Amino acid sequence: MRNVKFFGSIPATRSKFGSHYGEKIFELEGELYREWTPWRSKLSAMLMKNYKVEFLGNEKILYLGAASGTTVSHLADIVDEGFIYAVEYSAKPFKKLLELAKNRQNIIPIFGDASKPWEYSGIVEKVDLLYQDISQRNQVEILKMNSDFFLKKKGRILMMVKAKSVDSTLESSEVFSKVLEELYKKFFILSTDTLEPYHKDHIFVYGVKD
Repeated sequence: MRNVKFFGSIPATRSKFGSHYGEKIFELEGELYREWTPWRSKLSAMLMKNYKVEFLGNEKILYLGAASGTTVSHLADIVDEGFIYAVEYSAKPFKKLLELAKNRQNIIPIFGDASKPWEYSGIVEKVDLLYQDISQRNQVEILKMNSDFFLKKKGRILMMVKAKSVDSTLESSEVFSKVLEELYKKFFILSTDTLEPYHKDHIFVYGVKD
């Protein structure tokens, strides 16, 4: 993956900036790299499981559920010539996301509800990748709505699914099967797998808009 190297067994992203959430900083050949902890970032956990998401570096990304910007900050290192529209609904993590964006010209923070994409449709343009990491029962519906508004034709999705957030009454495997069944109707799935041992009862789904 672009701007990513492994230091020992842990990935790190090349960055001009210092630590955002207490991660270690490494130096290699005069370049600084930020440790990308898989226990704090589901995308890092994907890398640890030998899955890849290719980037040219100039992609436009819509990130739903940006929280305080842990994964967003590493994606900003990777798409250093692109942009990330980072949507977060909770005020407390959004404050830290704002602080991150002050130093990163390629992060556009949006205080908004991902289930109401029309409210930020005047800000967000068509994107190459829709990244979703939200803990809501209707997260598949939210992904589809945002895809209809913002995702380019043949654009990619990367969705993180926590079983208990979707339906706490069912076994995780049943929840994941139902989620995938719905996603197959609209997207061509490139890869999917659990995120264990880093994130219990989670899967990722990586696909392309049909």
